Amino acid sequence: MNEDPGSTSGPTHRSWWDRLGHMFSGEPRNRDELIEELRAAQANGLLSKDTLTMVEGAIKVTELSVDDVMVPRAQIVMLPADAPLPVILSIVVESGHSRFPVHGDDKDEILGILLAKDILRYFGQSEGCDVRALLRPAVLIPESMRLNVLLAEFRLTRNHMALVVDEYGGVAGLITIEDVLEQIVGEIDDEHDDEEDPILVHTLEDGGFSVSALTPIADFNEHAGAQFSDEEFDTVGGMITSEFGHLPEAGEEITVGDFVFRVTEADDRRVQQFLVTRTSAEA
Repeated sequence: MNEDPGSTSGPTHRSWWDRLGHMFSGEPRNRDELIEELRAAQANGLLSKDTLTMVEGAIKVTELSVDDVMVPRAQIVMLPADAPLPVILSIVVESGHSRFPVHGDDKDEILGILLAKDILRYFGQSEGCDVRALLRPAVLIPESMRLNVLLAEFRLTRNHMALVVDEYGGVAGLITIEDVLEQIVGEIDDEHDDEEDPILVHTLEDGGFSVSALTPIADFNEHAGAQFSDEEFDTVGGMITSEFGHLPEAGEEITVGDFVFRVTEADDRRVQQFLVTRTSAEA
């Protein structure tokens, strides 16, 4: 048995050097470290906020199952196959959805999927439509299916909706391709979604702030305990761009009052995002 440390041949030696180099390289060794590296890159202006969100979402999708994001059974808008046409049309119009599971005697008996465009042609009629004849096949999937596997299946089959069934074969929920994509790109709002005011200032774990350039100066003052005047400028972006004296690029920073403003996101027309820290935290 030869354990001569001076030997430079063989895969064992190369593996040892690989491990040693990896130990001191500072490269991420797991997903949490990778995400931290990506967030640091975004803070330094190497990635846009939207790009970071999508990369984090793509990583998260591989870890989530269908039951993590599905619409639960109680919130599904279903249609009874034997309901009168005016009732079905009323539900379709009021809900604003484009696809509806249709059930038989009970909600676990899924007969198929009804597309709104297929039934709305009968709007204004009281009869003459066989709903069952309009149904598309329903896709049934288990609660445990991974989201990345489901997304691949949606792309392959060109389906947009699947019914989630539990271990007993009952309907547990519903999931759409939009639900999966939102885990990657964030909320996808349409005209039927309630609008919410965007959060313009995020407090970071280290005490700093991620600040949208559109943040009103008064709101930033309240959030960060600052005392900037809003007589000349309305937004943080306008104030800081004026302080620079030019349109700054991502990565540039400037100290204004008790705060350091680093541009983390900008294009050739305007600044979009800042990383803000207190000057006292750097001392």
